[in-house]
Amino acid sequence: MTPAQAVIAWLWQTPGVSTVIPGARNTEQATSNARAGGVPDLGEAFRAGVRDLYDQRIRAQVHHRW
Repeated sequence: MTPAQAVIAWLWQTPGVSTVIPGARNTEQATSNARAGGVPDLGEAFRAGVRDLYDQRIRAQVHHRW
C-alpha cells in the first residue's frame, strides 16, 4: 500500500465520511488511488497512531481554526 492509498483508505474507513475525492495528475495515480478501495480495515492501532500524530504535531497549529 502506498502512502496515498493509506490516507484514502483511512478517510473512507472513518465513521461519518461518506465521500473521498482524491486528486490525480495522471492515469497511474488515478488507478493507484482506486486501489485504496481494496485496502482491508486498517485497524484501531493505525487509527490511534493517526490521532497521536495529529495531537503531537498538528493540533496546536490548526485545530483552533475550526
